[in-house]
Amino acid sequence: MTMTRSIQALAYSTAAIALAMPVAAAAQAQIYSFNIPAQDLASALRQFAQTSRQQLSFSGELLRGMRSVPLQGAHSVDGGLAILLRGTGLSVRRAGRVLVIGKSEPALSAVSIQPSPVRSQEVATAPQASPADAEAREPEIVISGSRIDRPGFESPTPLTRVSAEELGVGSRANVGAALADLPQFKAGQSPQTSGTNAQAGRMPVDLRGLGAARTLVLLDGRRFASDNDLSTIPSVLVKNVDIVTGGASAAWGSGAVAGVVNILLDHDLNGFRLGAEAGISTEYGDAGQRRLEAAFGTDFAGGRGHFMIGGEYLENDGLMTKTARENTGRWVLITQNGVSTLTPNVGYANALIGGLILSGVNAGKGFNPDGTLRTPSLGTTVGANMIGGEAPSDDEYSPLATPQKRVAGLINLSYEVFDNAKLTVEGRYSRYWGNYTWFGDHNRGGVTIQRDNAFLRPEIRQQMLLAGQTSFTMGRFNSDLSYTTIDLEREAYQGTIALDGSFGGGKWRYGLYYSHGEYQNNIDTPGFRLTNEFANAVDSVIGPGGTPVCRIALTDPSTNCVPLNLFGYGAPSAAAIDYVTGTPSSRATTKLDTFGISLRGEPFELWAGPVSIAMGLEGRWESVESVSGALDRARAFTTFQFGELAGKDSVKEAFGEVVIPLLKDVPFFHKLEFNGAARYSDYRNSGGIWSWKLGATNEFVPGVIGRVTRSRDIRAPSLSELYSTQTISYVNIIDVNPVTNVSQTVNVLINGGGNPDLLPEEADTWTAGVTTSPLRGLTASLDYFDITINGVIASVGAQDLVNRCRGGNQELCARVFRDAGGNLLRVQSNSVNLQRYHTNGVDGEIAYTTSLNGDPGRRLNFRVVGTWVNSLSIDDGLAKIEYIKNTSYAFVTGMPDWRVNGSIGYADNGFNALVRARYIAPGYYNRNQNITNNRVPAYTYVDLQLSKTIKAGDREIDVYANVSNLFDKDPPIASLFSPFYDTVGRFVTVGARIRL
Repeated sequence: MTMTRSIQALAYSTAAIALAMPVAAAAQAQIYSFNIPAQDLASALRQFAQTSRQQLSFSGELLRGMRSVPLQGAHSVDGGLAILLRGTGLSVRRAGRVLVIGKSEPALSAVSIQPSPVRSQEVATAPQASPADAEAREPEIVISGSRIDRPGFESPTPLTRVSAEELGVGSRANVGAALADLPQFKAGQSPQTSGTNAQAGRMPVDLRGLGAARTLVLLDGRRFASDNDLSTIPSVLVKNVDIVTGGASAAWGSGAVAGVVNILLDHDLNGFRLGAEAGISTEYGDAGQRRLEAAFGTDFAGGRGHFMIGGEYLENDGLMTKTARENTGRWVLITQNGVSTLTPNVGYANALIGGLILSGVNAGKGFNPDGTLRTPSLGTTVGANMIGGEAPSDDEYSPLATPQKRVAGLINLSYEVFDNAKLTVEGRYSRYWGNYTWFGDHNRGGVTIQRDNAFLRPEIRQQMLLAGQTSFTMGRFNSDLSYTTIDLEREAYQGTIALDGSFGGGKWRYGLYYSHGEYQNNIDTPGFRLTNEFANAVDSVIGPGGTPVCRIALTDPSTNCVPLNLFGYGAPSAAAIDYVTGTPSSRATTKLDTFGISLRGEPFELWAGPVSIAMGLEGRWESVESVSGALDRARAFTTFQFGELAGKDSVKEAFGEVVIPLLKDVPFFHKLEFNGAARYSDYRNSGGIWSWKLGATNEFVPGVIGRVTRSRDIRAPSLSELYSTQTISYVNIIDVNPVTNVSQTVNVLINGGGNPDLLPEEADTWTAGVTTSPLRGLTASLDYFDITINGVIASVGAQDLVNRCRGGNQELCARVFRDAGGNLLRVQSNSVNLQRYHTNGVDGEIAYTTSLNGDPGRRLNFRVVGTWVNSLSIDDGLAKIEYIKNTSYAFVTGMPDWRVNGSIGYADNGFNALVRARYIAPGYYNRNQNITNNRVPAYTYVDLQLSKTIKAGDREIDVYANVSNLFDKDPPIASLFSPFYDTVGRFVTVGARIRL
């Protein structure tokens, strides 16, 4: 029934698009304005196709090593191509609506270049070619929301392409950081949000703010074994990034709920590229960053083979304290008299550096470094927090932005083993490492000191004796004792082998590949207190020899206990610190094996054109094993230990897709096509599930295209959600006995950890939009999206679970266990398919390019890209909560309702300048809390990029400078873990690249 309603709704939407009269339709212009610099010929032709909105087909191998001349000013299609191809020995012929470029006796392997206003894919075949031509084809890598590779096909799923040049604005540390600047993304994990967790250095992407796990990341159309961490990809080899902003599970499988990000490598690379850059925060002189990059590509065997290798090294100093910037560190949400306020200069009220006595005759006194007492400067105490005074805070020691060092490299070798088949072998390696201060393991009032403590000064003992006091409690900020560091190393390896080709006179194209990858995550965190050792060392007395000993040594002379002096900063000895602290550790390895077989072709033609199909089989095997240290397994630490994880999953999949042309060259139905896709996934753990997509496109008049899709997308549970370590604990729960109706506090057994019975999340997605080019040089697009995710995997605390069961959630009641008398016995509190996410909004883009004073060498380019989000809500079965406009805190769900990027570019004979503004609409720290200073004002950041190309013979040197946050705008208050706001300040990068 649901499928039937969806098909009916799609039919109505398709009819609406087909019958709608465009407001500003214009015939395709015959003269176009070009600004194409000299570069490799393939790239120049792609840019030509985007500007002129023509479909070009050419051989990637045929063009290898060829360079183009510049093309500036106003030209017709024929005239412009004549200039670009001058002296190359190539010619142009027309095959239907496609311009085919080749030699006088061409043997083409085709790449279809679609005009950027239509945002269609690059594809791998040319239509209407002769059998001889077709047998020589070599498929090129393609990505969009579809597996169809027919030239002229516009996918109904919205797609945005971001070039390497656009990614370079701001000199971000990696591809993921550059994408986070775009309005559709949220930087939920970044060096800025991971200063005190174990995710430092990772940079996954998060479309729509729905979580990084719901955005599928591909490398050249294949999954890669780095847990979607884009910092593992060498930026120097990236040519473009395709962003599919709509559900695409039918095409690409699990995880493509919010969309797909596909990183396309530069397989046309020929020659050397060398580059170096350095950057620094100009206002503070810190957060330094250095990058070295190199790449090399060449043809061999008469052009049948191509070799490419590249890599980069990046080092970023980070910001080593959270108080390094205004409005970041020492901000805490304080509640007094029922009123909550984001408050600055807040620290601990129950601990001081050197120690604070909390009970007895000397309560409120602090310890000097020599162990004597003093009266500290105390601020206003609110619960466990203190405003002002000497209140210490971890924010003064742990990083605001984590430092990072990483290397990433990739090698790719392809060879045309037959005239119609190309074999590719690829290897990838990356390594991230870092070692920095993490956070403190403090005593927040939990230490009891006996009157006979060996290190307690005699006058303090005397005061206690006179007061009849045998002990006191103290709190201590342990910056000199157990302030931990974190030592991280992540390594990723992946090897891939692929074969692509065609048969049947080019009518059918195929591809098959196998890939194996491993991702290792090794962590050591020295400095955490050992519970038993710390307790024994603190309880010291004067021994028989008149020296301090542990009390336990009086009854157990064999003990290795070292007495610990806590009274004053610097008092703990090195030997005592070594005895009472240890190193939690974790060694984790994730493995991914994946294969794919696909077949694409046009089996027959209808009245409106060829029917295209794609089909294939895919499979994945995933496993994870995380082993913690012996002390972690023994639960030896007081505040922190790593857990363990072991599990595996696999999936076998079959997919199919079809494109059926319905109408052609009919008024307002210039090109109407239906697109349908389906995928069946059979998971080892959760069984079988379908994903599907229905869509349509219609070209009302040349250059004005409408599109609509309806899809069912899925996300399978992650291995950690399925298999994280099972835990057992006892927790106090406030419960109402359903039999006696009596409310009481019960100490209950809680079972936690992974849940192997989890089911895949299911998402229902609508997209609808239009692209147009009403004037010469002007392009625009507008797309609506609506995503509802059901069965969202979430962890529910034991108390919340009991409350929701009492509120009527029968599914959760199955996790609450009682005896016949209604008494609460046990709660199964692990991950469940509980929540529903919903988001909807509009993406828009407009771009315009023009020459200045008729001079083709001087040009202006304008571009505006924006996203409006109407809603981002979570329904947990009891309440629906809206999170739109939550902008200031990474660990609270939220997205701004408006984000807009606008840029103005100027080009003048090798000199280029670009100014970009990034607008973030007003929002809230947390809209679902009553906070007096909750509002976050609108923010606009300005970035500047300048570059100059210098030619020296066959060499080209690019000298450039980037300025991010040009006006050094401070972040909003309490921006400690901000996913949207810059906390570094004005950052200037200068660099140079040379092409040989």
